[in-house]
Amino acid sequence: MSNVNVTIRMDENLKKQADTLFGELGLNLSTAFNIFVRQAVREQSIPFIIANRQPNAETLAAIEEVQKMKADPSLGKSYTDVSQMMEDLLA
Repeated sequence: MSNVNVTIRMDENLKKQADTLFGELGLNLSTAFNIFVRQAVREQSIPFIIANRQPNAETLAAIEEVQKMKADPSLGKSYTDVSQMMEDLLA
């Protein structure tokens, strides 16, 4: 199997960081890129999740509720005893 040259463009700082990381792993950028491509071909997909992890409406509402409770502790219920808390949760 013959090799071909592939040219990619990337931010200089990103390349330095990648060189450092892959060097610590005993790899160079070319080997790391080949590992990535082989895995992508094997799996027929990008071998990791690419996602825009935005909280859903329920999570955003919960975050807002907690922020309000932190600003005004009288809005929430507090416990000094774990068994009392569990009793309330399971009731």
